[in-house]
Amino acid sequence: MPAQSAENARIGELRAQGVALIAGSITDLAGVTRAKYVPVHRLDAFERAGMGVSPSWSVFCVDSGIAFTPDIGVAGDLRIRIAGDRLRIIEDGVAWAPGDLHDQYGSPAALCTRSLLARTERLAAERGLQVRVGGELECTMLATDAGPATTEPWSPYGIRTSLDRSAFLVDLMTAAQRAGLAVEQLHTEYGHDQLEMSLAPAGAVETADAIILARIVIGRAAARHGLKISFSPVPFPGGAGNGAHLHLSLADADGPLFSGGDGPYGIRGDGAAAIAGVLDALPELIGVYAGSVLSAQRLKPGNWAGAAACWGLENREAAVRFIAATPGNPHGANAELKLVDPSANPYLAAAAFLGSALRGIDRRLPLPAEVPEDPSRSGATPPPLPTGQQAAIEALEDSAVAAELLSTPVIEALAAVRRHELTTYGDRPVAETTQALRLAWSC
Repeated sequence: MPAQSAENARIGELRAQGVALIAGSITDLAGVTRAKYVPVHRLDAFERAGMGVSPSWSVFCVDSGIAFTPDIGVAGDLRIRIAGDRLRIIEDGVAWAPGDLHDQYGSPAALCTRSLLARTERLAAERGLQVRVGGELECTMLATDAGPATTEPWSPYGIRTSLDRSAFLVDLMTAAQRAGLAVEQLHTEYGHDQLEMSLAPAGAVETADAIILARIVIGRAAARHGLKISFSPVPFPGGAGNGAHLHLSLADADGPLFSGGDGPYGIRGDGAAAIAGVLDALPELIGVYAGSVLSAQRLKPGNWAGAAACWGLENREAAVRFIAATPGNPHGANAELKLVDPSANPYLAAAAFLGSALRGIDRRLPLPAEVPEDPSRSGATPPPLPTGQQAAIEALEDSAVAAELLSTPVIEALAAVRRHELTTYGDRPVAETTQALRLAWSC
């Protein structure tokens, strides 16, 4: 079929499904997803030429400020070019696809985090490694005024608390299926009005795309039931925080790196070096994984947020929770990075996670001793993490590893965005900041 005829057929099929608008989005360095729309007949233009956006999109901030840098000002133009093969219906009349940032000549822009993750995944492939990444999304249901959705006592993981929202949850699963999301699990969580969705493992870019799609689908389904959704790391002072955990598994021609070997729990030599690489780079990459002005409120011992720079089998207080290959784990052994929160750009966080694992393999880093229980009670002394925002920014800016894995332009722009948050909110009471930013990362 000629290309034009195929394109017309695709547009006709979308119209037959009621689609009138195509949304294309990017996620900026503040972790906020932003979009442009075109009428459905301009699908081809959105894919091939892209829609114009200012370079400042990459340094937009959570409060609509702009963190201009010496390289990013009022001049210039970039293009959002959508990945048409990832087009999904997200609402009646609207289809969505993730976008890459390109310059006017078609090359990936320096601050395109999706392209950065794709390059990192290609580096793994060049080493003969297959990458699988899984994502978990924690969020908090809110009332329409952005206050608590419920006031009655909450039962963590309770059948009552979930069935009270059964109409929403059924609608959510129906919408997820329509959008092609491979949902593995859905449940109400420990925190009051908290919800968690787990996604099936897939390629790194595919999973980061799915995380953004899941945020959109959750938010739109909630709106149909008189709810809002918060992806803030800490929506309410003193309340449970929201995580955005990432799972990583790697395999080569001989099989999985995290099982089948003679190391702890069957970890092979390269698998041990991969985990060591993640831990080695962790203090310098906190600003990527949990660098917002609210992240430190979640990243504390006792919150099951992975606030300790160590690893352990099924240890929920360790930054890296190892999940072994057992009959109860059908996807096989993997390493979960627990300290990531929803203020992180998922493409950038996945690139840092995978990149630091590859660096560990390249350098044959030794795996530190396991911490098998709560570090704060075991007497273990993992290296301290710079969880405060000022310290996290400085560690990121000073890091040769971060520049190597993510590029100097990305680090400079990310630091500028986070410094804007620090300047604007750093001295405010936590209650005021949580209220101001409760919906900042919502889709």
